[in-house]
This record gives sequence, structure tokens and C-alpha cells, in this order.
Amino acid sequence: VSPQIATRLIDAVRQQLNPLTEDLFIYTDHYRGGESGQSPGFGVSLVAETTTGQLLGAEYMAAAGGLPEEVGRVAGRLLCDEITKGGCVDTTAQTLVLLFMVLCPEDVSRVRLSKLSQYCVQFLRQLRDFFGITFKITPDPETRTIVLSCLGTGFLNL
Repeated sequence: VSPQIATRLIDAVRQQLNPLTEDLFIYTDHYRGGESGQSPGFGVSLVAETTTGQLLGAEYMAAAGGLPEEVGRVAGRLLCDEITKGGCVDTTAQTLVLLFMVLCPEDVSRVRLSKLSQYCVQFLRQLRDFFGITFKITPDPETRTIVLSCLGTGFLNL
């Protein structure tokens, strides 16, 4: 993959995000040949840091024959969607956070999430079936988010 693709990706992301914020930093990490695992593709991962220190992310990979400009535009829109949804965790990381909450010491854990993905809803069912843990789900209409809380299992890996 040519290094010019990264430049084209960045330009497309900037076109999407610059009208929303001037505080925009984009770093590239370009690999080719053996360093890239002989991958013929490309993509972009974007991370936004909120004013309260939360990190929300979005990523998009090119389909075969995809253009870097389209990948950059879609990734920028996905990141804006994650920010608009609210919550403290982006959609792709919801299940990981819930798993950590279940496995933590026997104490109450809470997290504020945006709308739950279908994958996350199914994962909550699996956590109930495997660990016997149910979450208390409290909607917050003011922020259009939900707060999930549970009592950890105190799982130890000895």
C-alpha cells in the first residue's frame, strides 16, 4: 500500500472533522511489505478524547478496491456518531467493560453506556447464563444514556 493512501485518508478525515473542532491531531503509522504481514488493505482507527478524559473510538477498513477518501469519510462519521450517542464507552468496547465488571472483586461496579448494541444485549444474556449475574439497568432520560450496575463475582485466577 502506497504511503500516499495515508495522506488521502487524513485529508478525508480532516474534511469531516475540522468543521467541528480545531483541536485535531492525526498520527499515521504506515507499514508495507513484510512489516504489514503482506496485507493488501488499509484502514483507519480514530480516537476522540472528551473534555472529561474519556476515550471514544471508531474504525473503518477498506473493502477490496475501496478508496481512501471514502474510508476517511466513513470513519469520521462513525466517530461523530459515537460522540453523539454519549456514554463513557464506545459501542465496540461495551461487552469488554461489562465482562470486567462481572469478573471484578465482590463490589458494585457502574458504567454509563449509550444505546446497547444487539451484540451487547446478547452478551448480557450470556453473562446471566454463565455467571448468574444480572445487571441493574437505569435509563437516564436527561443524557439519553443508561447506567448499568452489578455486583462482581470476585473471580480469581490462581
